[in-house]
Amino acid sequence: MLCLSATAQRYAKAVRCESRCRLIRRAQWLAPGRKTASIGVRGNDARLIGSARKAHAPGQEGMPMMSLTHSSLLALVLVASWGAQAGEQASDFPNRPITLVVPVAPGGSNDILARLVGQKLEKKFGKPVIIENRPGAGGITAALGVVRGPADGYTMITASSTMMSFNVTIRKQMPYDPRKDLIPVAMTVRTPFVLVVNPALPVHSVEDLVKLARERKGQLSFGTPGPATFHRLSAEILKNMFGLDFIHVPYKGTAPALNDVAGGHIAFMFADIPPAMALIRAGKLRALGVTTGQRVAALSEVPPLKDVGMADFDASSWHTIAIHSGVPRDIVEKLAAAIREGMADPAVSEMLARGGAIPVVSPPVDELRRFVDGETLRWGKVIERAGLAGSE
Repeated sequence: MLCLSATAQRYAKAVRCESRCRLIRRAQWLAPGRKTASIGVRGNDARLIGSARKAHAPGQEGMPMMSLTHSSLLALVLVASWGAQAGEQASDFPNRPITLVVPVAPGGSNDILARLVGQKLEKKFGKPVIIENRPGAGGITAALGVVRGPADGYTMITASSTMMSFNVTIRKQMPYDPRKDLIPVAMTVRTPFVLVVNPALPVHSVEDLVKLARERKGQLSFGTPGPATFHRLSAEILKNMFGLDFIHVPYKGTAPALNDVAGGHIAFMFADIPPAMALIRAGKLRALGVTTGQRVAALSEVPPLKDVGMADFDASSWHTIAIHSGVPRDIVEKLAAAIREGMADPAVSEMLARGGAIPVVSPPVDELRRFVDGETLRWGKVIERAGLAGSE
């Protein structure tokens, strides 16, 4: 084992002090005469750093100036010492409760999914996971609480495709940048959608819907739970694909919009499957197709839209667990592995599939980041073509 002198140990402590302040200037911190206060270090840390510098100042009696070779060697030792400390911190994580922020009100499918993830993390780490619902502003309120908080790994957020990708193009201004301020740690699920119409309409296929829309140009209406949603963008794809003109009717949620489709107040909508299944099976809605390229287990009788008139259409929303971008990579990887393990449980997959979702085992962190970036570009083009860029 390599033993360091008392002076070298002071250097090691000094490096750790400055790294905590994120103000290390590696090539300059030994320079004689540099004022510790100039780099924002105070108190005991300042005295420690100052004493270390003083010990190695040129001309100091009893301590000749180190050669470049010795300085470089000592720097490597100190960096290794600091890295070992960081590794110890990651291995100790978590040592207190974790908060999982949910940007919707309690009771919805996103909230239920978050509680499922929380249960899996509690079982894995043996620490409580607190679910904190912060609805409002399309998830921006919740996201700000994470990106403006400490980068210690103890606060995460359930982040959908809307929060991580759509908002980048739809919003005029964003108080945070999900591409820089958040790291998608793990994907938890994909959510397919289903195109449903009022059963009283003479519409039994995509072709019938297109025909009726052309006959009643500008008269057919569709519902969504808001403009910056997968529901809206799917309808815009349908509109642009066939050159149609619809009336958009925004609601405060999927359930009231579905009820109005069933009641004949609006003609159709793209709905996430879980809240639509009961109405479809009761005959109050007619399903024309699902948005994914493959059939969905929960609605196996409903074909993919790409096979019944909307060529090449294959899309679903997705949900991730995200975290402050400043969280150390070791902690990010530890959380990602734990979430992947939990979501790979066959019982979890069966439950999600039964509810109309598509279970996924998340890709590695870097691959997931590339996927999210690709989705941001892909849907950004859809948003721009729909004339929705900067509309919120």
